[in-house]
Amino acid sequence: MTRNDPPKAGTRGGLADKRRAILAGAFTVFARDGYTRASIDAISTEAGVSTRTIYNHFRDKTELFETVIQQSAAEVARAQIAIIERELRKITDLEADLIAFGTAWLTPTPDHAEHEALVRQINADTEHIPRAVLETWQRTGPLRVRKELAGRFRELAEDGLLRIPDADRAARHFALLISEGDVAGRHGRQEEEIAETVAAGVRAFLYGYRA
Repeated sequence: MTRNDPPKAGTRGGLADKRRAILAGAFTVFARDGYTRASIDAISTEAGVSTRTIYNHFRDKTELFETVIQQSAAEVARAQIAIIERELRKITDLEADLIAFGTAWLTPTPDHAEHEALVRQINADTEHIPRAVLETWQRTGPLRVRKELAGRFRELAEDGLLRIPDADRAARHFALLISEGDVAGRHGRQEEEIAETVAAGVRAFLYGYRA
C-alpha cells in the first residue's frame, strides 16, 4: 500500500470521505496552478489518494474541475446573496445603504480567498477551459447572484426609489461601477480604497438610475 493510497473503506462513509479529500485537494491545486497546468498526479498528492482512486470518482480532469468550481461558486453565491438580503432588506438612505452593501459585497473574506484565486486562474485560462464548464460556473455563481440583485433592484423601483427599465442590466452596471471592472483584483486593495471605489461607483449608478 502506498502513502497516497489510504486503507480501503468498505462503507459509504469511507467513499464519501475520499471524494471530499479529492475535491479539497483539487480545489487547492486548481487555485494554485489553474486548469491547464494542474495535473491529476499533483491532485492525488495533495489529496492523499492514488490517481486510480480519483478516476474511480471522476471521469477526467475536466469533470473534476467542473465539480470543484460548481461547489465553490455555489458556496460563495450563498454568502453574497446573504449580504444582499441583509444590507438591502430595508432602505433608509438609498445612497448610504447601497454604499454599505457594495463595501460588504466587495470586502474580501479569508474563507473565500481560495475561491478568488480560482476565479483569477479561470479568467487567465478562459480560452483553454471548455465552454460548458464556464457556463456551469456562471449559472451556479455570478449569474445567480446577479439575478438576486436584479430582483432587489426591481423591488426598489416598485417602491419608487430607482428608475429601472431593465433590472438585469442595472445589476450588471452596478457590479461593474463599484468594482471598476476588476472584481477578481480586489484582494490586493486596502479597505479604504474599496470604500472609495464603491462610493464613487454608487454615485455614478444613482446618477443614471435614481428615480
